[in-house]
Amino acid sequence: MTAIVFNPTAQGDHARGFLDALTRRGAEARLLPTRHAGHATELATMAVNEGATTVVAAGGDGTVNEVLNGIALAPDGPNRARLAVIPFGTVNVFAKELGIPEDLDGAWETAVGPEERRIDLACLEWDDGSRRRFVQMAGAGLDSLSISRVRWGLKKRFGPLAYLWSCIEVMFLPRPRVLIEADGEHLEGVLAAVGNGRYLGGRYPVFPRASLEDGLLDLVVFPKVGWLTLARVFPRLWNDTFADSTDAIHRQVATLRLTSPDPLPVHVEGDNVGHLPVTVRIEGARLRVAVPAKNSAIPGRRG
Repeated sequence: MTAIVFNPTAQGDHARGFLDALTRRGAEARLLPTRHAGHATELATMAVNEGATTVVAAGGDGTVNEVLNGIALAPDGPNRARLAVIPFGTVNVFAKELGIPEDLDGAWETAVGPEERRIDLACLEWDDGSRRRFVQMAGAGLDSLSISRVRWGLKKRFGPLAYLWSCIEVMFLPRPRVLIEADGEHLEGVLAAVGNGRYLGGRYPVFPRASLEDGLLDLVVFPKVGWLTLARVFPRLWNDTFADSTDAIHRQVATLRLTSPDPLPVHVEGDNVGHLPVTVRIEGARLRVAVPAKNSAIPGRRG
């Protein structure tokens, strides 16, 4: 059985087109629309417990994250059901990472096709024992402050430009301090980004050496960020030479801890989900994901 966890507020025209496409194709799938934040996790867990072998996250990266957490919460969920993605969101970073087509027909064929990969599942763990899994990215600092200032109305109207505007706003605020402990090394910066995949913020390969299948997290720390820093970094992101940038510290680790002397949010997949301190670790190659048949390997895969 295929279950589709569907965000009806994501890209309204695409959502209506998706429903029409399902009707035309006569797809035998259970459609589970979300009603509030966190509902996708509940629906995904329920779907796995009721026998779904593929759970499709139809929405943006936030919906993908909630669905994969729902699969992980079900007893033996990652072995019983795989994740599939139909990208309807503002940025769709994870779909880009996997090479999933942006058109509805191509994304649907991928979701119901036989091809799949088993990828690393990463996890945030707070001191009270609560957890939040992710597959693409997490971070704290200027980026999480920027996310906290994104206005919903601007996001619905202008898409990614709403994030750009909030990024500009935080450049005029006092810089946050993020303290990082990774493999016995102590680092400090104004932004700590943690990648499981290569991309952050859309199409930017902030983690150029990352792989979804190597059992490691890629850590990028910016000790300081100013307008000149951005002017140097963005051209490197465009031409994929960011790995050589001296404006950032690059590390590969299996576990790290993020703290801050001030209240500071932490995000996964572009949505703030809590505050520091938090421990970040790889749980291993636990998650099965539907991928396009033409892909012989996930982008960034080593070996």
